[in-house]
Amino acid sequence: MSEFYQQLLKPGISKAKALQETQKKLLKIKRYWHPSYWAPFLLIGNWL
Repeated sequence: MSEFYQQLLKPGISKAKALQETQKKLLKIKRYWHPSYWAPFLLIGNWL
């Protein structure tokens, strides 16, 4: 979650893009490649 909020601090990035970038970063770490680490996170409501 902390990585998600760090992504949101970047200017002009949407919540959806921040979540996508966080998921991609987790996939690069062998320990976190399994979907049980990154798949449970959902965006509900306005994604912009």
